[in-house]
Amino acid sequence: MSHIVAAALPLAGLTALQALVDHGAGRAGQQVLVTGGGGGVGALTVQLAHILGAEVAATIRSDARELVHGFGARRVIDVRTEAFDEEGASYDVVIDTVGGETLDRSFSVLRRGGRLVTLSAPPPAGRAHEYGVTAVFFVVAPNRDQLAQLAALVDAGQLHVQIAQTFPLAQGREAFESRQWPNRRPGKTVIVIRE
Repeated sequence: MSHIVAAALPLAGLTALQALVDHGAGRAGQQVLVTGGGGGVGALTVQLAHILGAEVAATIRSDARELVHGFGARRVIDVRTEAFDEEGASYDVVIDTVGGETLDRSFSVLRRGGRLVTLSAPPPAGRAHEYGVTAVFFVVAPNRDQLAQLAALVDAGQLHVQIAQTFPLAQGREAFESRQWPNRRPGKTVIVIRE
């Protein structure tokens, strides 16, 4: 894999894999919702859930519908025009990469006994009990075997690391601020130290 992909994969890939499998107990046949499915972690989570054999839905806030469909999401919800928590939505697992109001609204789309894994902040106290679900916040942990598993999936062409944009080191601030750009492309932003 390229140096750019090698830079983008470890943290985002481990986060996606651990959220889905270790904390979300994701498996084949489940209904999985990934909020922020066009982001760096979200896009990898969508792909990994699809590889596991789950039926995947994902939210986006961009024009990434076709891309996220291509990653394996059967349903792509553009939250600019559609509510992901409409009546009747029901999932076994929600992986929340967005946080804030999205995290709070995610409880209502889980089946009783479902699992909510959030990457932004601990879930509000008492909400999981109120909905009869498990809610987990975690911080990614180093794992050599999981990195090897992710690299093998990339090498086999099963997992694609979407790169939004690259910046030279001198534009580090601009790279950081690019995540707030209204027309930001989906995927990971990478700072290139040397060409």
